[in-house]
Amino acid sequence: MPASSSEKNKLGLWTSTSLVVGNMIGAGVFLMPAAMASYGSIGLLGWVFSAIGSYFLAKVFSNLSKLLPHATGGPYAYTRNGLGDFAGFLVAWGYYLAVACANAAITISFVSALSTFFPVLASSAITAIATGLCTIWLLTYINTRGVVTGGKVQLVTTILKVTPLILVAIGGLFFIQAKNFSPFNGSGTTIYGALTATATMTMFAFIGIESATVPAGSVANPEKTIPRATLLGLLIATLVYILSSFSVIGIIPAEALKHSVTPFADAAVVIYGSNARYWVSAGIAIAAFGSLNGWTLLQGQMPFAIASDKLFPAAFTRKNKKGVPYVGILVSSVMVSLFMSMNYTKGLVEQFRFLLLLSLLSILIPYLLSAASYLIIRVKQKQVDGLTGAVILAILAFGYALWTIAGTGKEAVYYGFLLLMGGIPFYVWLAYKKNSRD
Repeated sequence: MPASSSEKNKLGLWTSTSLVVGNMIGAGVFLMPAAMASYGSIGLLGWVFSAIGSYFLAKVFSNLSKLLPHATGGPYAYTRNGLGDFAGFLVAWGYYLAVACANAAITISFVSALSTFFPVLASSAITAIATGLCTIWLLTYINTRGVVTGGKVQLVTTILKVTPLILVAIGGLFFIQAKNFSPFNGSGTTIYGALTATATMTMFAFIGIESATVPAGSVANPEKTIPRATLLGLLIATLVYILSSFSVIGIIPAEALKHSVTPFADAAVVIYGSNARYWVSAGIAIAAFGSLNGWTLLQGQMPFAIASDKLFPAAFTRKNKKGVPYVGILVSSVMVSLFMSMNYTKGLVEQFRFLLLLSLLSILIPYLLSAASYLIIRVKQKQVDGLTGAVILAILAFGYALWTIAGTGKEAVYYGFLLLMGGIPFYVWLAYKKNSRD
C-alpha cells in the first residue's frame, strides 16, 4: 500500500535513526580524545561504562515511546505524564538549555575542523565567531523549511560523517603502538575517580539517544519506528565511538594528543598520508554540521510541546507555512549564538570541556526524571506484566544518570543548578496567568 501524503511528510525509520546517530556523533567524539588525553588510556573504559549506562537509558526511552507513542517532546512529555506539570516544566527548561549549550559546543567543534582548511580560524577569535554564527543561522533557515527537509539533510550528513570515522577506526588498528596506551591512569587520582571523570565526559557523546522521541508527532508509525531507531542508533554510535577512540589513542602519544585541535585528522595522517588530514577534517566538519542540524530540528519541537500544554508562552506554538514551530528555533539559535561567543577567550578544548559538562548536567536531569516516570506511567496504564524487570531497568537508568551528574564536577553542577532554578520564576508567572484566566 502506498504511503499517504501525511505519512510522506513524516520521518521514517532510517531518517529517525539518522537523527539519533547524527545528534550523538557530532562534537562528542571529535575533540574527546584530546579532552581526555590527560587521564590516560583508562578513558577507553569510560567509553564502555557510558555505553552500558546509555543502553539502560535508551531502553527506558524505547519503552516509554511504546507506552506514549504520540507524545511530542520526549523526556518532557514522559516526565509531565508521570510526575506532573512542575517536574515536566523543569525537564523542558533543562533540556532547552542543554540543547543550546550542546549546539554551542558542536559549533566550536565545527569551526575547529574547518581550521585545517582555514588556519585563521584557530588564531582569530573574531573570524571563528563569525563563521560559527553563519553556520548557526544557515541551519536555522534550513530547519524552518520543514521537518522533512531537515530530516533529509540529517540522513545525508550522517552517511557522510560515518565513512571517514570508520576509515580511521579500522585503518588505525594497523598502526597502533602499545606504548601509547601508557600510562593507564595519568590523572593523579584513584582509578575510580578517573573512571568517573572519563565516563562523565564520554556520556556527552551519548546525548541524543532520546532524539527520535522528541518529534514523535512528526514520526511515521511512532510506536514501532521510535523504539527501533533509538536502539539501532545507539548501537551504531557505540561501535564508531569505541573503535575510533581506540585507534586514535593507540596512534598518537598522550602528550601530543593533549594539544591536538584535530586528533582524528592527525591520526589519519599517520595512516593514509598527509593528504588524509583534509578529507578527514572535511568529514569531521560534515559530522559536526549534521549534528548541529539535528539539534536545531529539535529546538522548535520541545518548546512547542510545552507551550501546547500552556506551560510556555503561547508564541512558541506558532507555526509557519511549512508547519514548523519556528519561534523555538529562533529563540534557541539566539541563545546558541550567545553561548558560543561569550567564552571565546578560552582555548577550543577548554571551552568545549566546560560547555560539554554544563549541557550534560542540563540533560541528565531530564534523563533522571524520565527514568523515574517510567514506572509511574506503567502503573497508570496498568502494565503490570514484567514489572520486576521494569523496576530493575528504571533503577539502573536512574542510578547511572545520578552517578554521571555527580561526576560532572562542582563548577558544572553550580552553574547548571543556577540555570535550572532560574526557570522557576518563569513557571510561577505562567501558572499565575493560567490560573487568573480560569
